[in-house]
Amino acid sequence: MPTKILIIEGQKSLADMIALHLQEEGYHTELIYDCKLAIPTLMHFKPDIIVTALMFSGKVECELISHIRQFTTVPVLVISNNTLLNTRIKALDDGADDFLCKPFSLRELNARIKALLRRSGSNMLTETPTITQKLKKVRVWVNDYRHSLLVDDQEIEVTHIEFSIIKEMSCNPGKVFTRSELMDRVKGGDGAYLDRTIDVHISSLRKKIERDPKNPQHIRTVWGRGYKYEM
Repeated sequence: MPTKILIIEGQKSLADMIALHLQEEGYHTELIYDCKLAIPTLMHFKPDIIVTALMFSGKVECELISHIRQFTTVPVLVISNNTLLNTRIKALDDGADDFLCKPFSLRELNARIKALLRRSGSNMLTETPTITQKLKKVRVWVNDYRHSLLVDDQEIEVTHIEFSIIKEMSCNPGKVFTRSELMDRVKGGDGAYLDRTIDVHISSLRKKIERDPKNPQHIRTVWGRGYKYEM
């Protein structure tokens, strides 16, 4: 069973990015934006680790950690843009196990989560290839005339942006595209769209064309750079 991570973060764009990244790493995530929902969600979801912010609606919520500690002993990783030493000490004294300052690397976040899980003795994600990883790749064709995809001879409907992304990537197999490059190609350089919007479309495409979206064989993540398509 995948390791379960509860994410408590009031900044929606950051919370969504963290959740998407951890899902791609194979974790099962539950995401809430309001710290008032922390305890009910904790009791229902029963996470193996908690990743929480300190700031909600502009207010430092250190008491949230001590409140969580009344119900569980699972590791708690705090992320915050408050780098004051006293704040970090207070969070650790209240029951946090680690403290990560914003801005941070997703790779560092992943490494800290793995370290906390090792120390707590929780089940880690196995590095052994799963059955789905060993399965033969599905066959994907871009049907330009019908503006759709053929996945193992089955027609799959996609949105206009999803079609533009997969067409651009499949025409350049092996090429690494940054999020900005992909957005420029599909939206003509319209600056109104955020880079992270691409992540949402990529996640949707993986669900439609991959045998196992959590272990993609076609649309691969190149950490720190972007995405590439493999035939």
